[in-house]
Amino acid sequence: MLGFLVRLLPFWVREPLLIVVGSVLGVRIMYLAVHDRDRVAAGIGAVFLVFTAVRIHAVVRALRARRNPSPAAPADGAAVDAAAQAQAQAQAQAQAQPQAQVGGGPRPGPGTPEKDHNAWGQAVAAVALFGALAAALWVAPHVMPSDVSTSPRPASCSDGAHEELPKVYKQTPRPVTGEELCKVLNRPDLAELLGTPGETATAASGTSNTAPLTDGKVALPEAEVTFDTFTVNVSATYNDLTTDQYVKLMKFGDETDIKTLTVRGRPAVFASAHTMKLEINLGNGGSGGPVEQGPLARTLTVALDRDDRGGYCDITVWSESGALPDDSALLDIAGKVLPRIPGQPVR
Repeated sequence: MLGFLVRLLPFWVREPLLIVVGSVLGVRIMYLAVHDRDRVAAGIGAVFLVFTAVRIHAVVRALRARRNPSPAAPADGAAVDAAAQAQAQAQAQAQAQPQAQVGGGPRPGPGTPEKDHNAWGQAVAAVALFGALAAALWVAPHVMPSDVSTSPRPASCSDGAHEELPKVYKQTPRPVTGEELCKVLNRPDLAELLGTPGETATAASGTSNTAPLTDGKVALPEAEVTFDTFTVNVSATYNDLTTDQYVKLMKFGDETDIKTLTVRGRPAVFASAHTMKLEINLGNGGSGGPVEQGPLARTLTVALDRDDRGGYCDITVWSESGALPDDSALLDIAGKVLPRIPGQPVR
């Protein structure tokens, strides 16, 4: 179909078009062949260049025939020359007929040279048009970023505008919501802080919960951002438990590798504990399996204020493989996240 449409074009449009397309493709393929050392591509590029050379030769012969018309064409003349001469004669007759009707001037005689401005105009216009298209196709891969459509976009926090907050979140001062925590945690440099700068967040969410066994009187918002390697969870508990009391409770729990420290002038503690793994079988009436021990998680707990008057923020990191980042990664995340939590200024 494309070949049929090309053949319908006039000679002085079709040939420059084929020359431009053939030369651009030939040079481009030859460049890629030399860069990649591909012999097959080099052969294809050579075919395009030879095809272009043949078309250029045909155009040159047609131009010479128009400039030096002869009464009889040679026996071995190409069909391109005959077509060019026939088109030139038709154009000359079309130009002479209006002049004869209005008496605007003498009719050209047999020896009068033909005007080539129409052919040259068509050729120049075709070369300019398709040259611009070829240049655009050539430059586009270098101008446009190559990863616009291939690279996945980072996950964004879900819109919690219509979420019905528990009553405790309406008190004064109001606790931070899960949506606000998610926006603070889902930073563009979070993967770099974790030591995996090439990763992109695959999931991000925030929930405005309350602490269990508190009858909805203790706010417990949390946010979670997931990468291919690590998962980061940040939660804030608004109770009266101080960090010192929390460390004493750890001695009766399953926490290990406990280490106290100070973060941004606030009491803090490092601890490790295994996560819980729960499997739900949807094919068996929705029954769930037993709760199993999940991968090890590392948590940095920081008091909500310097005076440690109650309440704390947990920053937890884990991975399915069981690998954990250095404690410095949690400290870096705390240094970026804690100052940006709404309603929690450093005192």
